[in-house]
Amino acid sequence: MEELIRHEGIVLSTEGKMAHIVILQTSACAACKAKSMCMSSESQQKEMDAFMLEPMNAGDRVEVEVREQLAWKAVLLAYIVPFLVMIAVITILDIATALDEAVVGSISLASMALYFLVLRLFRSKLQKQFSFTARKL
Repeated sequence: MEELIRHEGIVLSTEGKMAHIVILQTSACAACKAKSMCMSSESQQKEMDAFMLEPMNAGDRVEVEVREQLAWKAVLLAYIVPFLVMIAVITILDIATALDEAVVGSISLASMALYFLVLRLFRSKLQKQFSFTARKL
């Protein structure tokens, strides 16, 4: 059975099969296995959209869940891959060219910006993979 990351929240609004939910910070965040990935422990509230597993109304208390594997994939795409892209660009430009360090650094930052732009272009495809689900409590 796959591990799920769960948080309690309140439905703000619904539209079709999606619910706009605010996640409430609780003391359980301190013991959560995924606290280093989700960043909800560093903020008071976090808003998100989730697929409704059953009909809901604004004000309903819900539990939002996502597979732990997807949390690790999100960390990979948001932090690890851009870091590796930046290091690779710096290494390649440093070895292959005689550019000034400031130029190399600027190009490496531009390559990260390009990486995040590509992620943004594939946003709809990624949203299908990284979907949260909500069920009433």
